[in-house]
Amino acid sequence: MLDVRRVLLLVEAAELGSLTAAADVLAITPSAASQQMSRLEAEVGQPLLHRLPRGVRLTDAGAALAERGRAIRRELRGAQADLESLAQLDRGTLRLGSFPTASASLLPLALTRFSRKHPGLRTSVRSALFDDLLDLLDTGEIELALLWDYEWNRTDEQSLQVEHLLDDPTVLVVPANSELLEEPRISLADLAGQEWIIRADNHPVAEVLRRSCRLAGFEPRISYESHDYQEAQAMVAAGLGIAIAPRLALTNRRHDVRLVHFADDVPAPTRRILLSRTANRPPTPAASAMTDIMRAVAQRFTDSNLNRTQLGTVRTG
Repeated sequence: MLDVRRVLLLVEAAELGSLTAAADVLAITPSAASQQMSRLEAEVGQPLLHRLPRGVRLTDAGAALAERGRAIRRELRGAQADLESLAQLDRGTLRLGSFPTASASLLPLALTRFSRKHPGLRTSVRSALFDDLLDLLDTGEIELALLWDYEWNRTDEQSLQVEHLLDDPTVLVVPANSELLEEPRISLADLAGQEWIIRADNHPVAEVLRRSCRLAGFEPRISYESHDYQEAQAMVAAGLGIAIAPRLALTNRRHDVRLVHFADDVPAPTRRILLSRTANRPPTPAASAMTDIMRAVAQRFTDSNLNRTQLGTVRTG
């Protein structure tokens, strides 16, 4: 394999007609340039330059190699321009992973801000289950992933760099005309006689419900198993029961249900929303830019949830 730097030295010498001038352009000494050219001629097994009293002239072999060298130089300059564009966020693709709740709440605002700030960049999003998102990160198919965890299943993968974006509290979902809204204080134990809407297929929020109710001393009576949060809200509105859900899952709340925020002393766990990347791969400039935007969007949602609580949402306790 030929040394590319020596080939580029030959190109400069061919265009400038002088090995000394080529050395000056490449910021090396004339002696070093002469040594490198001799090594290149040894590599190819034939002379590439005629040394003249003033300057140099290419041999046929030198001319052929210099022509190829010019193509190599063009490609290297193009590669440098590509890298500079990527560093300046003028072009490229950012590959993200997410899960449905985040995709319906945090992610749209983050993507909108990102595209406005960096219109030359393309984003792609893969929505997947938790374990699938970990696999996609591991294989490099995505650069960043929005993940979640609860207190009993913390994400502690040693291979991941994990940032806690925000807390997503569990809330109670009741019909808009529910008598529960008239109570100044409600304990979870007071809800033991209620019928419950639960997520189907061993969904994590189903585990949250069972854990919370058991801590309050009862087993929930399940009246309906829903396959998404809109369906759960509809069944609550229809009077089939009440439900719990992460607050972010109810960003698009139906007009005929109400949310009740649990007090801190009620055994209803808070979900953490996380932004993760593979620890052994440094973030690309695009990934770093999106991370900053995600932080800002998460803060906006945190402030919004605090304001809802301060405006007098019914609290249980």
